[in-house]
Amino acid sequence: MEFSEVERVLDELDARRIRYWVAGGWGVAALAGAQTREHRDLDLAIDAADLSVCLQCLASLGYSRETDWLPVRVEYAAPGRGWIDVHPIAFDVDVDAGHGRQAGLDGGHFDYPPDAFASGSIQGREIPCLSRSQQRAFHSGYEPRPQDLHDLDKLAALDRRAAQR
Repeated sequence: MEFSEVERVLDELDARRIRYWVAGGWGVAALAGAQTREHRDLDLAIDAADLSVCLQCLASLGYSRETDWLPVRVEYAAPGRGWIDVHPIAFDVDVDAGHGRQAGLDGGHFDYPPDAFASGSIQGREIPCLSRSQQRAFHSGYEPRPQDLHDLDKLAALDRRAAQR
């Protein structure tokens, strides 16, 4: 997935005032300040209150539902453009101050504490994203693939840089 497509999707989400945070590889890229590898998809953590509007938005951009594991996640695809993996987060209070939870496949949940949310940038565009600590959590619970190991290495480098300051 090219960054121009990521921007196109984020522009539409912003226009509809959908609360989102970029996760996964593009989220790590935002924290690093630049694209660091090729990406198959765009992972989005979405305020669950905005889920239906988000899915309508993706459909209006030509994406179609490919994998539906709601309430855990849903994946949309657009041939030749990429995939969008949407992870709905339900907040216990105001999204700006609350604790969020994403449903898990096993009936459990994945936590998003208030410090899970950050901001980064790519090519001068500010991008709401998951924090370094939340990205590490997001990359856990499964056997890491080469791209996951790459992302974890980038996060470790960002941690080292932050510790040197």
